[in-house]
Amino acid sequence: MSYEHKLKSLGVILPSPPTPVANYVPAVKVGALLFLSGVLPFRDGHLLLTGKVGDGLSVEQGQEVAKIALLNALAIVRAEIGSLDRVLRVVKMVGYVASAPGFCDQPQVLNGASDLLVAVFGEEGRHARVAVGVAELPRQAPVELDLLLHVKD
Repeated sequence: MSYEHKLKSLGVILPSPPTPVANYVPAVKVGALLFLSGVLPFRDGHLLLTGKVGDGLSVEQGQEVAKIALLNALAIVRAEIGSLDRVLRVVKMVGYVASAPGFCDQPQVLNGASDLLVAVFGEEGRHARVAVGVAELPRQAPVELDLLLHVKD
């Protein structure tokens, strides 16, 4: 089954790719590697939630916004290379979680995105990952993701 069909079978509809919020491009392709810029959990031009996980936002809410950020990232991938079926492998994801002091469950928050990558891409969706807790993210977003993918030339 193609990745595009897998996405549909999961009942997932990708949004339109988000517009960059500053002076950068959403992605850069170098050879067979596609590097995504940081992606926030926007929906219809607005952040789904704001704040810090562990102070007003639960791990489950963090997982949900991580999933929304990933859907935005996949929309960027599709816009850049034409189809998710051109993805050969998700290489790496770096996730930043705006965290309250003492909060240390960033890996669980990012599982919202990682689990969806594996659901869509199977073994090719298993990736190296970094989970970083930070004091602040742009626009008070609770999560920001960046991805590196190996794609068909």
